[in-house]
Amino acid sequence: MMPHEAAPAQESTAPPHPQHIANQFHGENAAVRELLLALSVGFTLPGPLPADLERRVAEGQVESMEELVARAESSGLLQPDGTVVGTVQHALLTATPTPRVQALQRELVACFAAEGRPLGEFARELARSGLADNRVAAELEKAGDRALEHDPGLAVQLYEEALLAGADEMATAARRAQAAWATGDLNSAGRIIDGLLMCPNPPDLQRGVDVSAAVWAQRGMLARSADVYGWLGPERVGPSGPAAAVAMIGRGNRAAAEAMFPAGSEPASPTFLAVAQAQTAMGLVESLSGDPHQGLPLLIHASDMLNASGAALPIPDAPGALAALVALHSGEPHLAETIAHAAAAAGQGGDAVKPRLFLLQAWSAMQQDNPDEARLAINEASKANHWPLVPRDEFLCVALEVGLARRSGEVHDLILAWERAREAMLHTTVDLYNLLPWGELLIAAARLGETRRVSHYLEEAWKLLRDLGSPPLWAVPLHWAAVQAALLNESPTDLAPHAAALARAADHSHLASQLASAGKAWVSVLAGRFRVADVESAARGLNAVGMPWEGARLAGLAAARADERKDMVRLLSCAQDLHPQGNSSAPSTGQSEARVAPAKDQGNGNGAVQPDPSVLSEREKEVARLVLEGKTYREIGETIYISPRTAEHHIARMRRRLGAENRSDLLVRLRLALGTENPQASESPTTPNGTGSETPAEAGQ
Repeated sequence: MMPHEAAPAQESTAPPHPQHIANQFHGENAAVRELLLALSVGFTLPGPLPADLERRVAEGQVESMEELVARAESSGLLQPDGTVVGTVQHALLTATPTPRVQALQRELVACFAAEGRPLGEFARELARSGLADNRVAAELEKAGDRALEHDPGLAVQLYEEALLAGADEMATAARRAQAAWATGDLNSAGRIIDGLLMCPNPPDLQRGVDVSAAVWAQRGMLARSADVYGWLGPERVGPSGPAAAVAMIGRGNRAAAEAMFPAGSEPASPTFLAVAQAQTAMGLVESLSGDPHQGLPLLIHASDMLNASGAALPIPDAPGALAALVALHSGEPHLAETIAHAAAAAGQGGDAVKPRLFLLQAWSAMQQDNPDEARLAINEASKANHWPLVPRDEFLCVALEVGLARRSGEVHDLILAWERAREAMLHTTVDLYNLLPWGELLIAAARLGETRRVSHYLEEAWKLLRDLGSPPLWAVPLHWAAVQAALLNESPTDLAPHAAALARAADHSHLASQLASAGKAWVSVLAGRFRVADVESAARGLNAVGMPWEGARLAGLAAARADERKDMVRLLSCAQDLHPQGNSSAPSTGQSEARVAPAKDQGNGNGAVQPDPSVLSEREKEVARLVLEGKTYREIGETIYISPRTAEHHIARMRRRLGAENRSDLLVRLRLALGTENPQASESPTTPNGTGSETPAEAGQ
């Protein structure tokens, strides 16, 4: 009797045990069982089928194949399309001894091979079922290779299944590590590569070294990337020469880069990938020259080619990231943002590189005084893949947070961001490609009186630049950061060498020329001996090289120190032109929004805005007059019989009501609002703080 005839159907019965179903195939049903088992394993009708079953049918030991199929269909065990009913298939595969199932699977693989048919997805099923077969492993390896550069996540799965099917662990190690790296799984990639490089004669060595160098770079240790290529040596580096040069240059060793990729070297092949790598190295070499203008086009071409290829190559840094960095160092943040955006949209470098590209977009937005866009890009970076930010990207991210907090004027936020940055510093090292964040941290450290925390890192940075011949393109932004830090520290001795360096670089760098002029203007403002036209020109020059916030700060600082009202209005108008966000700061809940009206013509032709004093209460006006006299919170309290804390609260409310962005901006707005009432307004030097008065340099930052 067939299985379906064993008992009448009952309602609400539990599914039969697989062994119970399988045991019912005996006697005259044994041949049906063999057919159903073969079909459950993967054989298909009309054939070929297992050799033993076909032999028994041919010798007449069992019914014909047509009769076996008809019996299986009439019993409801085989569906019309030739597939076995799910519960029956599960029962047969579960109850049949594993060696028997695997013998049928190997026979099926042999049939595919004899017909020249690929196993396709069936290979994955076989591997996951536990079948160890070199033919299955080889097919999965090939599938992984095809997916490696364009779908590394799939490649990870295929290589894992190849190992289950019996693939050689060491032979696939470099490719498995590359796939893990491209998905952002740095830990897995590192473990696999460590195992490979410990072998006496590691297979696929160049690829393995490329992955190792990429992992070290993302861990913030570019020196180790250079060491890996140094261990490989110029005689074995082959097509990896351009990637080695990127690492060597990043660590300040130009001679080693030349050995790995000599000048005039041709790409390893005429492919997009090889040409992109070669142009990346050539672009970096050009960026080190006295006239670095050819470096950026080469890097942009390399980025475009890698975008077109869609490949995720293990390299110390992506050409899109390097091109964006060179654009930022050239004073072109808008171009940097465009380059990084295009590379991220094209998936350049895979998921591993996406966070860095988003963070470079954020840096470009921050520099262009677009904090909201910068924060959106930071958010995109944090969710670009399934892993936390790698140390290199985390360092860039916290430097961004410090920069945004410094520009917002919120000291509390700056202190919190600084604490995170101090920890991130411990997980990275100095290299050519992270000088921008180190410059930002140098300024913040000076602002917070923490210069000692970064001094030894900056010593490394200056040594690295000297080792490379002090290339202007890479050195100029760091010199500018050092100038800003020296101004904050009120240290002419520290300022002088960096100002001189900017002046020397001005002949070959438009950015250096503008920064040198701005530095001179800043010093003249702090000394109280400045020409309004020079300051305005310098401020607008900063805006022209993608630094509107810095330009606005310079103009605002000068406005707070101007002797003549018309000069103050003119400089304030300039500051507002460069930093329009400062005019529309939203007031806190329950506070009146600052009202502004066009200022009367002061004979300077500028359409400035003048705060309306009516938004201030009489008590606040009283406090404001004392502020403009330079009194501290304590002195204000003693004068009008309030506590220092109450005086502080009054000043905070006035800042919100007048829409002042920072302390120096508040000074200017108070002077404009009360100028006609308070003849001493033009003399006020500072704003009070918790301990007395801030220094003139602090008021400007």
